[in-house]
Amino acid sequence: MSSLSNFSFEYGASDQITPLVKRLIAKNPGPFTFTGTGTFIVGTKELAIIDPGPIDDDHLKAIIKTSGKNKISHIIVTHTHNDHSPLSKPLQEITGAPIYSYFNEAMDTKTNNQFEEGYDNSFKPDVIVKDGDLIKGFDWTLEAIHTPGHTSNHMCYSLLEEKILFSGDHVMGWSTTVIVPPDGDMDEYLKSLEKLLDRNDNIYLPTHGTQIDNPHDLVNKYIEHRINREEQIIKAIKSGNFKINEMVKIIYSDVDPGLHPAASMSTLAHLNRMVKNKIIKVDGQGLKADYSIV
Repeated sequence: MSSLSNFSFEYGASDQITPLVKRLIAKNPGPFTFTGTGTFIVGTKELAIIDPGPIDDDHLKAIIKTSGKNKISHIIVTHTHNDHSPLSKPLQEITGAPIYSYFNEAMDTKTNNQFEEGYDNSFKPDVIVKDGDLIKGFDWTLEAIHTPGHTSNHMCYSLLEEKILFSGDHVMGWSTTVIVPPDGDMDEYLKSLEKLLDRNDNIYLPTHGTQIDNPHDLVNKYIEHRINREEQIIKAIKSGNFKINEMVKIIYSDVDPGLHPAASMSTLAHLNRMVKNKIIKVDGQGLKADYSIV
């Protein structure tokens, strides 16, 4: 996926991606954010801000500056991780724009946040968006597509006028996404990838990384990657490795051991899916459980 990692930008400066879309990147680079959070400004006279980003005064000022005299009429969030949603409230205080997002009050956000950017647990939208909803501005229409997996409240948004999908962290332009149970769900993630294959969006604009010009090819690669990983897990179990830490040492033998805790959570997400689909059976719970073939 290295070709997806090569794109140029300048922090604080916007790029005109299409006639209706500009992008600003927040200066919060990291192992889960790549170069930082990409905030998208959609429209001309009335603007939608997609994924305002983390709390960052400089990024907030850049959003306001880029918007110019045009009205920010909508603030839209793909999901409530701390690199996506927290700046929505300060932006609303300046603009008065309502905040739109899927909302799942029953989300289990007790996950150890060392494996991702953590949850914005104080977040609540003004308008709860559901799958298939249309959000409209002066010269743009966004269709909401519920894509759980990375988080249970993850939404993608399709700009119908330009056939562009804002794919959030569901399909990223530099790496596969992180799936951390309990809120992250591998089975839902794969179903959500399949869901995108039924659509005709021409370009994906992820929140992290460059635009994706052949999106179905990449989605199919991501599905294949996950299926291959499950085949590796089955092989490891058949070789007598019944615990996650044993599987990880074999499957991720070429990966820095410092990343093995994150790999363990990914493996757990796969195993949860395989148990659900009655491929694997489990004795115990979570990372300390024993797993065997059905």
